[in-house]
Amino acid sequence: MATVMPREELVRRALKHISERRQACPELSFDALLDEASLRFNLSPRDQEALERLFRADAGGAKA
Repeated sequence: MATVMPREELVRRALKHISERRQACPELSFDALLDEASLRFNLSPRDQEALERLFRADAGGAKA
C-alpha cells in the first residue's frame, strides 16, 4: 500500500535533490535539474515555480 506524503515534504525532498545534483553534476543546467525533480517528486507547476524562485533568489544573493 502506498503512503500519502504531504506536499511540503515532496517539495523539501525536491529541494534537497536539486542541491545534491548541482554539487555532483555542475555541468547540468538548473532548468534540467528542476524538470528532473518535478517529474521525480510529482510537483505541481506552482511548486516548481516556488523552487525556481528560491534558487534564483539564492543565486542572486550569493553573487552580491
